[in-house]
Amino acid sequence: MSQSQRLFDVLQILRRHRQAVSGNYLAQETGVSLRTIYRDIALLQSMGAEIEGESGFGYVLKPGFMLPPLMFSEEEIKAIALGVQWISRQTDEGLASAAHNALSKIDAVLPSELRHKLVDNDFHVGRTMLPTPAIDLKLLRQAMQQQMKLRIVYRDSKDADSERIIWPIAVAFFDSRRIIAGWCELRQDFRMFRADRIQRTELLADRYPGQRRELVRQWRLQVVEGEQQNATP
Repeated sequence: MSQSQRLFDVLQILRRHRQAVSGNYLAQETGVSLRTIYRDIALLQSMGAEIEGESGFGYVLKPGFMLPPLMFSEEEIKAIALGVQWISRQTDEGLASAAHNALSKIDAVLPSELRHKLVDNDFHVGRTMLPTPAIDLKLLRQAMQQQMKLRIVYRDSKDADSERIIWPIAVAFFDSRRIIAGWCELRQDFRMFRADRIQRTELLADRYPGQRRELVRQWRLQVVEGEQQNATP
């Protein structure tokens, strides 16, 4: 591994951790000696990286510092191309267009010997033909980004319809369906709704309270607790 790539990896590791990262951990992750890590940290600090800490205590990178962009590896190029392929075939037109625009920007800066890797991928994402839902994914993304409430008519497994006001917080994509997670005002609890069972959708002017990321955290905790209870003999 080149020194420039190792410096980039050290920064990436520090960015992933909010707490101090030990020199031993950095050495293990990058495959070099602890002495080399000490030199790398000193070099990054001389380049302007605000890295706090010292040997024996660990290091923390303050946000804002960026190294000049480094070239993608072949595996990274494949991962990006596969991700764009998945987005373009599983999400809405707005995200698909954004993904292709990003891929075009990457293609423009790649050296000629690597450009074919963007289309020469070892994996393929099929076009799953899902039933057209009554809820537009672009509208759903707007509701989540702006924390807007949705009024929906939802059909349950017994073909009974109910009108609900939900606070959409997340979307999960599966092979044969899309699931919307949100707070249901009718049930006063988190619920998961199959997009193909939503009969009608209306974006309301009301914003739901709190922060969406905190609601997502609470929902995930509830899901984990439910899984643990179901796993208990």
